[in-house]
Amino acid sequence: MMENQSPALFTLFGIKNCDTIKKARRFLDSQQVNYQYHDYRANGLSDETLQRFIDTLGWTALLNTRGTTWRKLTEEEKARIDNPQAAKALMLAQPAIIKRPLLAAADGSMLLGFNETDYQQFIQEKS
Repeated sequence: MMENQSPALFTLFGIKNCDTIKKARRFLDSQQVNYQYHDYRANGLSDETLQRFIDTLGWTALLNTRGTTWRKLTEEEKARIDNPQAAKALMLAQPAIIKRPLLAAADGSMLLGFNETDYQQFIQEKS
């Protein structure tokens, strides 16, 4: 987070060893964006926070079916993830399966994934 007394305008959610998280953090730092970083593994993920993500973005958008965590699931486990409750339970149990990064603005709006142009536009709109 930037050395600044004002509250963070954004929160970046993810896991620290993710390459895309590293790119997003470098970009936010280079743009001097006031943000806080929330690591799912180090800081946890509450049911309420995940429900906010689901309400805003939808469970299917949040579920990373291209990553290692998904590939490690059995076919039977994958087949059971066919509704919001099952997906939420899986994401709470294994937060690494959530697509990242997730950038949340103070007003509750969210941007999933990382693209410099999208980030610039989102940050300008919300700052």
